[in-house]
Amino acid sequence: PATHAGNKIVLNIFPNIETGTCQQSVRTFNEKAAGLEDVTVLCVSNDDLETMEGFCAAEGLDNVQVASGAGTSFGEDYGLTLEGIVDGPLAGRTARAVVVLDAEGTVAHAELVDEIANEPDYEAALAAL
Repeated sequence: PATHAGNKIVLNIFPNIETGTCQQSVRTFNEKAAGLEDVTVLCVSNDDLETMEGFCAAEGLDNVQVASGAGTSFGEDYGLTLEGIVDGPLAGRTARAVVVLDAEGTVAHAELVDEIANEPDYEAALAAL
């Protein structure tokens, strides 16, 4: 997006901010983003923006930004909607993934985490920066 032009972007994509693994990924990227210049960490899920902002405020996380895919086709457009889940808390949610874009917007790293309960490979994402 134009608001992040010239920055490298880490997209931390996850299913639900109200789960431990998702919360930990936001905390970890917040910690690792501290001090990085020209890098934006954007945490994206289908949670509403108010819930995500509330979590970050309560935790004092100010090195990440949040974006909501709720009510959009974000997950479908990028092949990240969890498949085969038609009901329950993960229905319609996105998979856990990390995408790193360089300053020109080219994908420098992409990881689709193979098990929803696992955290992403933070070091591989940061190495791509």
